[in-house]
This record gives sequence, structure tokens and C-alpha cells, in this order.
Amino acid sequence: MGKIISVCNQKGGTGKTTTTVNLSTAIAEFGKRVLIIDADPQGNATSGVGVNKNELEISVYELIINKASVKDVLIKNVYPGLDIIPCNINLTGAEIELVGALSRETRLKKFVAPIAPEYDYVFIDSPPSLGLLTLNALVASDSVIIPIQCEFYALEGVSQLMNTLNLIRDSLNPGLSIEGVLLTMADYRTNLTTEVINEIRGYFKEKVYKTVIPRNIRLSEAPSHGKPITIYDGASIGSRKYRELAVEILNWQPLEHNQLRTNVLGDFGASGEAGSVEQAV
Repeated sequence: MGKIISVCNQKGGTGKTTTTVNLSTAIAEFGKRVLIIDADPQGNATSGVGVNKNELEISVYELIINKASVKDVLIKNVYPGLDIIPCNINLTGAEIELVGALSRETRLKKFVAPIAPEYDYVFIDSPPSLGLLTLNALVASDSVIIPIQCEFYALEGVSQLMNTLNLIRDSLNPGLSIEGVLLTMADYRTNLTTEVINEIRGYFKEKVYKTVIPRNIRLSEAPSHGKPITIYDGASIGSRKYRELAVEILNWQPLEHNQLRTNVLGDFGASGEAGSVEQAV
């Protein structure tokens, strides 16, 4: 059974899509079968692997509203070992259409679970929010990678995300775990980067990956060429770091399920009243 991992942070600009695309490609380079599911209406993971999102006739949107099957939407071998279920702006309407739908939080799980055995890893790129699309991604997943940028207010909103993860675990997905926390956009020329890294490692401890993704011009350029960094410039530091992260992921033991509440909510002192997942998102 392939491992299903959401890449999630409600805060925008954390390197979520960059990580989804480049980590997926790097893992595929190690001979693994990998699937990307683009569940972010911006569709940047789709364009990031060279698929023109504006020319798509069918996408993940049709899957979620039950108007297509996986075989209709799946694009195979965009790069060796890497498939994608693409996305375009049409997915924006899904949030509204799902509000009154039955089993609205399990639409992604319904089609992801049957195809997961065909892959070693399935990565879901979720929107920078805690709405229904992100809820669907987390309910469908075995675990979550949380990218956090090495900048001021880096931990902004993370406690709310942790609370949401625990609510989902309590009511919809008991097996959900934290795969790991990834530090991104590090600039070691500044004291701020070192301070933020120390702060995040202090909060998340062993949950933080050893690999830190630096700011890198070539890494920033790659999406505009529709290529993952390992394809665009395999010698760049961005490429090397995502390959290092791939090795770390392949050997990583995710945080045990029963540690989610005690370790994470305990660290942040989450306050928030108990409620349903729908209230949380």
C-alpha cells in the first residue's frame, strides 16, 4: 500500500507546492512510483511538472464532484516514475459545491484509496487554508508534511493546524500522523534564519527534518519552465537538498499517532474549545 502524504500549511508562501513537486520527483529518481494529486485551485503543482493547466479538459475537480473517474484524469509519466492528477481554477467552485454534499469530507479518499497500492508514495498538494479541500486531503492521508519558512512569524497559524489535525484524528482519520516538519527558504546570511530554525526545532524537536531547504534562485526559476529543480538544474543546491530530503523521507519514521496531542498541542498550549472538524475549518 502506497503511503499517502499531504503537504499542508494554512499559511501561504511556505514552499508547500515547491516541496510537493521537487520531493516527488526526487523520490521517483530513486526508482519509486510516485503520484502527485494537485488539490490546490491555483494549480501550481500541475504547471510545475510541465502540464498546461489552462488546456485541461478534465481535472481533479471532476473527480471530487463525481463526474469523472481516475483513469479519465490521470496523466502518466510526466517524468520517469511520476504521475499526476492535475488541477485548474475550476476546483475553486468545489468548496461551495461540497458545502451541502453528503460525505463531503471523504471525496478525495474515495478515489485515492483504491489507486494508492499502485504507488510507493502519493503526495497531495493542499491549498493554503483550512477549508474543505484541505480537510479532504487530510482525511485521505496517512500523514502530513508541514513546511515552515525560516522567516518572521514562521509559526503563525501552526497551532490552529495542529488543533485541526487532532480534531480530524478524533473524528475522521484516526491514523493520521505527522510525517515531519520541513524548514524552507533558509538564508544563512541572516541571524533571523538561525533564530527561527532554533525556535522551530525547539517546538517540534525530533519531528523536524535534518535537511533544510535554502533560498535558491534556480529553485525559484524552475516552476516558470515547468520543470522540477532536479530536471531544471540538477547541480544546484536546491536540487541537492531535495534529493537529500528524499533520502531522509525514505528512511523516516513518522511521529506516532498517539503523540499528536501530547507532543504538539502540549508544546503550543493550544486553547480552542472542543468542537467538530467543520467548526475548526
